[in-house]
Amino acid sequence: MGMTDRLLGSGRTADVFALDDTWVLRRYRDGTDATEETAVMAYLSEHGYPVPPVRPAAPGSPHTDLVMGRLTGPTMAEAAMRGVLTPEEAAVILARLLQTLHALPARSSTSPADRVLHLDLHPENVILTPEGPVVIDWSTTEEGPPGLDWAMSALILAEVAVSGRPEAAGSRVALATLLTDAAVDVRATAKHHLAEARARRAANPTLGEDEVRWLEAAGELVLELHQ
Repeated sequence: MGMTDRLLGSGRTADVFALDDTWVLRRYRDGTDATEETAVMAYLSEHGYPVPPVRPAAPGSPHTDLVMGRLTGPTMAEAAMRGVLTPEEAAVILARLLQTLHALPARSSTSPADRVLHLDLHPENVILTPEGPVVIDWSTTEEGPPGLDWAMSALILAEVAVSGRPEAAGSRVALATLLTDAAVDVRATAKHHLAEARARRAANPTLGEDEVRWLEAAGELVLELHQ
């Protein structure tokens, strides 16, 4: 990176720097290689799924960084906190993004049931650009059963719903809407994968102690609203 590159923001695992008015660089602080993440995003972009455009990192980069198009707009979470987006509207957008993603063929798997999964699709990972919602942060992407993706999104919303945070009530409404919007067979599959989703979240090193403690109640809430 050059001297003019500036930090735009930091998440739990990575920092984002402006390269120019069009491109940003996302670098994992532990040096994680973003090659596979870049390849998945390029594949999804080719199939018309709303992800930021990507390009190869500059030669000689000290890490294999992710270089992607710079987006304009708030996250879905920010829009909901400002009252620009209702919890129901947010959930409908999430459901459509999951359904559209799972309608695409898997990139690598030969199993006809497998799809590309995001596994961390929640309101903070959706940017509401003037052109429409765009999904970011594909660091957790895998291929597998769509129900696991639904279970992860539902569980993350449920964690916020039981957290006592100011946005808890809205997250509960969003969760109920998300589960209602899912097809019956997908809801059943998501229920089947809920235990795996909880195990994955519990093993996530970026979660704080409070967030891990919320998992049991969050799982119970998903099952309660799953009826």
